[in-house]
Amino acid sequence: METTLSTAGEALVLECIPGWVSSLLDEFLAGEGNVSDPAPHPLRIRVEGSRRAFATEGWTLLTRGAWVRDQALVMRDVCTSGFDLLFRWSPNAAALTFRWNPPPATRAVNLALRSRFHLLARMVLVQYPALWWAGTHGRVPLHAPAYSTAGLVPLLAGPGGVGKTTLLARELAAGASAISDNLSVGDGEQVWGLVEPMRAEHLTGRRMPHGRREGQLPNRVAVLAPNRVVVLRRGTAPTAEVRPCDPDTAARVLTAGTYMAGELRRYWAFAATLTLASGFGPAHPPVADVARAFAARLPCIEVALPSVRGSRLSELLDSMSVETPSPAPGESGSAPADGASAGGQVPAG
Repeated sequence: METTLSTAGEALVLECIPGWVSSLLDEFLAGEGNVSDPAPHPLRIRVEGSRRAFATEGWTLLTRGAWVRDQALVMRDVCTSGFDLLFRWSPNAAALTFRWNPPPATRAVNLALRSRFHLLARMVLVQYPALWWAGTHGRVPLHAPAYSTAGLVPLLAGPGGVGKTTLLARELAAGASAISDNLSVGDGEQVWGLVEPMRAEHLTGRRMPHGRREGQLPNRVAVLAPNRVVVLRRGTAPTAEVRPCDPDTAARVLTAGTYMAGELRRYWAFAATLTLASGFGPAHPPVADVARAFAARLPCIEVALPSVRGSRLSELLDSMSVETPSPAPGESGSAPADGASAGGQVPAG
């Protein structure tokens, strides 16, 4: 397997030799690879067939299970995935090489909990490197999808399990486009999606935790410019409640939802280790700062979802008139960054 992938606003060049890992990643990518015009400095990721540990004799211990030497880092059993990592960097480039070398305890857990292993392997081999590389270019992780339909581009804030995927699935079925199911990166003005399958109860693909199955995300786009922040919470009434939300609350929910996300639980230590070794990017992504930037410049709305399912979020938001703030002086008519169209979206690679 060899492909170039556009995700998190970055280009990743993936090379995978073991057939079983290629199959795992093919299922995950669902045809999203082979970008024809990659970025000038893509992140290179290689999964080797060797199962030998990377040599660390004479290297300097960085932290437990990680060693550095000559602009290189070795990590053992990354995030308890069973993969070892050799990370090399230069001023404008970075490359990650993985080998399957699980210790006995990790091997036993992975065999017993297959769905957990599939999720974790995808995160370690693709998603976490993409998130970290995006962080070196000023974008932070967010557990917040965004979609676009008829001029409406909401950024959905809320903890896992509140119903974001269910609402997103209804919008996609009605013709909306979206950047991702759960994970994105943002800079306070735009959000870029991570390539990932949808995981919902109504899908028919691989079984996943919490009674969900996987399926392909239709109508994916690479980047959107949100025009409002929508804070979601579970309500108890049979009808939805829609009201304005103060920016501080919206920023707090967007930040807290990101740190509560199970998908990111192991990411923070992974990113900090790569940053400490290489000096690239922030030691801790400024998630709260970016959340405040979105909330300060966009209208914020709180939606208490009805106890009876079936409503489309766009219909609920249409019931509330919201004015999008005007561009700052000198910005009128300027095109969105990274080639985004006036409607706030760019076709995914």
